[in-house]
Amino acid sequence: MATTKSALVVGSGIAGLAAALRLHQAGWRVRVVERAPLRRGGGYAVSFAGIGYDAAERMGILPELVDRHITPDTMVYVKRDGSTSFTVPGRTVRAMAGERNLNLLRGDIEDVLHRRVGEHVRISYGTTVEHIEQDADGVRARLSDGTEAVADLLVGADGLHSTTRAQVFGPESAFRRDLDHMVGVFMLDRLPRGVEPGTTASATDTGRTLAVIDLGRNGAAAFFGYRTAAPDAELAAGPHTAVPRAYADMGWVAPQVLEQLAGADDVYFDTVSQMVVDRWSRGRVVLLGDAAWCVTLFAGYGSALAVGGADALGTALEEHGDDVASALAAWEARIRPEAERKQRLGRRVKGLYAPKDPLRLWLRDLPLRTASRPWMSRLIQRRLQLKG
Repeated sequence: MATTKSALVVGSGIAGLAAALRLHQAGWRVRVVERAPLRRGGGYAVSFAGIGYDAAERMGILPELVDRHITPDTMVYVKRDGSTSFTVPGRTVRAMAGERNLNLLRGDIEDVLHRRVGEHVRISYGTTVEHIEQDADGVRARLSDGTEAVADLLVGADGLHSTTRAQVFGPESAFRRDLDHMVGVFMLDRLPRGVEPGTTASATDTGRTLAVIDLGRNGAAAFFGYRTAAPDAELAAGPHTAVPRAYADMGWVAPQVLEQLAGADDVYFDTVSQMVVDRWSRGRVVLLGDAAWCVTLFAGYGSALAVGGADALGTALEEHGDDVASALAAWEARIRPEAERKQRLGRRVKGLYAPKDPLRLWLRDLPLRTASRPWMSRLIQRRLQLKG
């Protein structure tokens, strides 16, 4: 009788929980360790499509994700003085998104995965991996609670600033490719005056973007993205210093949003960076999600790629049985082309995210301005056979 294989997953974000669920489905015994003291919710909205959508369907979580879908509605592009530049109707926004594409909060994806993992997987919060050793037979990890975890595989799903990657693969500086932008997201207590319910409103000027997204029953979120030549200095300053410094003179609803930011405890704030790692596994340690690749929000595919990557990892381990090395090699050969495609996309479009001059801003907005025209809106809806 075959012995049940075990895995230690580091990180309980989307990649970590997806790996835990998929490995459990493959018959593995799984434990997750998470640095944060408690499970977090919320997070910004993401587009969930492609291999992530297909993987969710195979893993049996698609119906629950569909229940959390936030129907995209009107997109309003605003000038600095608060007047409307142009509007893309909700029907056109939904048509452009296409089928088999969900709009989800990151926290909702995590919640669905966490519920499905349930009692099958042990999750230890407030716990980190302090040291990793491995040989041909397995991995031993010394944990911050003083215990040791022994497993057949260790999955480093601990994000952009992965300690697993630092311990086994090398320092972050060897792999990090900055795209010279910062991003900040937090949930608003109330929708700012001047933003209509049911809309996503955004303003862009001189290398910075501010968006306010009405999430319906999920509340509202503020999204900051801005250019910087010194991302590490911005990160060190923290969101409550760096963001007001970058947006103090922006106008529109920025003062109202910054006022709410001052009292916000849970703020996502980080550099926009990719991880360029030559190999995603070393022995029995494998990186997954942002720890391995981080395609960035410019590519808009991180959550889907994390779930798709986890599903592919489970499939490769099922197909190769006890040969973990061959399984990891086959998995990487399957996922790397997709991840590198999305990374190239992220690098290619980074200049369009927060254009630094009026001409580039006009060129960025031109396709959306065209889509906002009634005749183009009707054409898009007909071509994509949008109903309802």
